[in-house]
Amino acid sequence: MIAGKLAVMDTPAPRRYHDGVNRNNADAVPGVFWFVSRHPGAIEWAKRQGLAIDRWVTHLDPATVSAGDTVVGTLPVNLAAEVCNRGIRYLHLSVSMPLTLRGQELSAEQLLAASAELKAFRVEETP
Repeated sequence: MIAGKLAVMDTPAPRRYHDGVNRNNADAVPGVFWFVSRHPGAIEWAKRQGLAIDRWVTHLDPATVSAGDTVVGTLPVNLAAEVCNRGIRYLHLSVSMPLTLRGQELSAEQLLAASAELKAFRVEETP
């Protein structure tokens, strides 16, 4: 079994989506902003947040992103590790979801009610 590391970035930004993701922020990070989701509720939630997303995709091919880019979404841990290993910033769409809603498609309203937010993570595989 291979162990790994998953760490929430402990920096002033970007604890929430408006810290460094919105291009209206003077401290915004350069590069292409990707939003990865196949869920209509998550896409609508992101649009309501006013995020400055350059590319909306339902699946991320790691070969299409470059160092300096930012990937936003809910990637599987192995893909998140690959992205982070390539110098790409990863913001995870974190949701405190009640057990009763698990396995369901959530609307933008349900994501708002569940206090959905973007949190920066650095994921790496370890031997």
